[in-house]
Amino acid sequence: MKKIIVAMIALFALSSATFAQTEDSRSASRPSKEEMIKERTERTVKRYGLNDTQAKQLLELNTKYAGKMAGPFGGRRMGPRPGGRQRPEGAPNDSAIQRRRPSREEIKARFAEMKANREAYEKELKGIFTTEQYTKYQEDAAKMKERFAKKSESKE
Repeated sequence: MKKIIVAMIALFALSSATFAQTEDSRSASRPSKEEMIKERTERTVKRYGLNDTQAKQLLELNTKYAGKMAGPFGGRRMGPRPGGRQRPEGAPNDSAIQRRRPSREEIKARFAEMKANREAYEKELKGIFTTEQYTKYQEDAAKMKERFAKKSESKE
């Protein structure tokens, strides 16, 4: 009987410690925007065998375009989204946050903007990579696009 009571107390203590975690403690373990950019750049440098000059140029390019396009840096994690949570004017910080759905025109405009940013990124990337590196990059991008298309089809 004592073992059961001790086990229940231990279980209660562990479960209450789990629920005691706050939003701040969970978000503290997430990497910062700069860390994510550096990590992405390092993976690309390693994958395509870039030299130091190319690595520096790529880091600058990735920093410039972070949060501006869909893809490697996705706008969801690294930048404000149109139609996202917006605080009512004059509302205190702890008030309920209202959410507004973007219109079709806003969505189309955002996709057009992301596409233009993606094309500009690719153009600048082509100037950094050698022909062989850029060809390999394009092959990898095509494979990723194909996998995404297959995933999308299976969800429907």
